[in-house]
Amino acid sequence: MRNNLCVTADINFELQTLDMKRNDVSKEQIAELFATLNRRLENSNGQPKYKWEDVEDKLQNNPDKIWSLYKMEETGGEPNIIGYDIKSKEYIFCDCSTESPKGRRSLCYDDAALNSRKENKPKGSALGMANEMGIELLVEEQYFELQELGDFDMKTSSWVLTDSEIRNKGGALFGDSRYGRTFIYHNGAESYYAARGFRGILRV
Repeated sequence: MRNNLCVTADINFELQTLDMKRNDVSKEQIAELFATLNRRLENSNGQPKYKWEDVEDKLQNNPDKIWSLYKMEETGGEPNIIGYDIKSKEYIFCDCSTESPKGRRSLCYDDAALNSRKENKPKGSALGMANEMGIELLVEEQYFELQELGDFDMKTSSWVLTDSEIRNKGGALFGDSRYGRTFIYHNGAESYYAARGFRGILRV
């Protein structure tokens, strides 16, 4: 098993590979992120399904994914592995914070909705921020699958990826968990609330 010293020794490679826009993460921050992900993986439902060494090797070969994971963690998402795609041989990370990530709330659905507001505009949009972070919003099916792993969004809600038919009519979808059940609702895409953020998926 590789220890934190080995992880730190490899950080120079990662920093050299990251593009100039994404060089705001230090080697110490990456080492801390790796330690957090490793610990979270080991504590997932008892015996971990995935070996950290294998996950780390994938991350070493995909430094942009490290930056995305760092941003997921920095904004309160608490990312963890929720699955593995056998066909694409990719680990699937998802925001697993109990409530919608604190650093991604008060956002309307997308940039079109943001630009449509004449006043009281929020700081950004869920889709816009997700794109900047290099992650994708959960679709409805993924949101329901996440809720099967635990209790999420019991006091908050999270935007989910909305199909064009609904979006073209001005709406967008979000989900939450209440009364022991998972719900998907609709709202105007330009709306935003202090208790609504978004959860992301990242494939590595």
